[in-house]
Amino acid sequence: MKRVGVRCDVGPSRGIGHVMRCLALAEEVRRRAVELVFVCDAHTVPWAAEQIAARGIAVQPAVWGPAEHVELVDRLGLDALVFDSYDLDAAVYPAVRATGLPTLAIVDGDFRGAEADVLVDQNLAAELDHPPLPRNSIRLAGLPYVMIRDEILDHRPAAPPADRHSAVPTVFAFFGGTDAFGAGPYVARALAATGLPFEATVVAPGPDLAAKIAAVELQPHQHLEVIGPTHQLAARVRHADLTISASGTSTWELLCLGATAGLVCVVDNQEMGYERAIDTGAAAGLGLLSALQADPNSAVPMLKRLLTDSAERGRLARAGWELVDGRGRERVADALLQRRGPADR
Repeated sequence: MKRVGVRCDVGPSRGIGHVMRCLALAEEVRRRAVELVFVCDAHTVPWAAEQIAARGIAVQPAVWGPAEHVELVDRLGLDALVFDSYDLDAAVYPAVRATGLPTLAIVDGDFRGAEADVLVDQNLAAELDHPPLPRNSIRLAGLPYVMIRDEILDHRPAAPPADRHSAVPTVFAFFGGTDAFGAGPYVARALAATGLPFEATVVAPGPDLAAKIAAVELQPHQHLEVIGPTHQLAARVRHADLTISASGTSTWELLCLGATAGLVCVVDNQEMGYERAIDTGAAAGLGLLSALQADPNSAVPMLKRLLTDSAERGRLARAGWELVDGRGRERVADALLQRRGPADR
């Protein structure tokens, strides 16, 4: 294969999770001397556009219909196409497959009409599910196929993390590139409600969220800094005693980094993944965002434990490090690049 296309969702309401996991796969594919082109509306989220541009990957505007995708494949001279979308018309997938082009679709439980030669569900315990597969498809499921970016792998500890004893624990909180559901202010309120000392940094992708977080009333021994999206996310996570995030794609990155992860379920389609992650004992659950919105104190008992119990923080960090080995993207790239397209037959 010489050129692979990546058709992924991105936008202020869609977030950047699709882009970030596709970038992890893209980094691995490029390592094997294959050219990439992203097909998405990256310009709608400047930070996502910057991430793609920083890797020197070309971008084409998103297309939506079956005929547009078939034309795109021909125009760009693609040898394979990767899909990562919740919003595509289901008719797109068989139209592209009918050309004989190798395809791969990244899914989260429900296929949402997706069909491809390779279906990847990198979610925890996905291997326990056995959905009916499209004809001539294979499914790669579970944490062995979690795709982790270079930025994360470069900061992964070589050995399981040791306990860290901090008189004033450091907290880092982020909720994706857009914080589409506005979780930041509610988590800041919950932290303040513990009454315990902490040094927290909360990422706010926009000025409205930043203002709401900055307005949270703190105790004299609590400190909170608000920052915009950062290119140093992995380094920030490694520095923190506790990292709080949404229970989406970033969960697996946190575990790979050996972080002590406190998860918030910000949207319904994350609930199964949230519950499974907590059940592993490798992450702590802070509850549903809707519960935090109704009562910030709902997360206080768990936050108090995480802020005061260094042994528990260490146990969580080591369990996560062992659960996600960082080699999932190699396994997914193998499956994709071993497929044969029309030019190879």
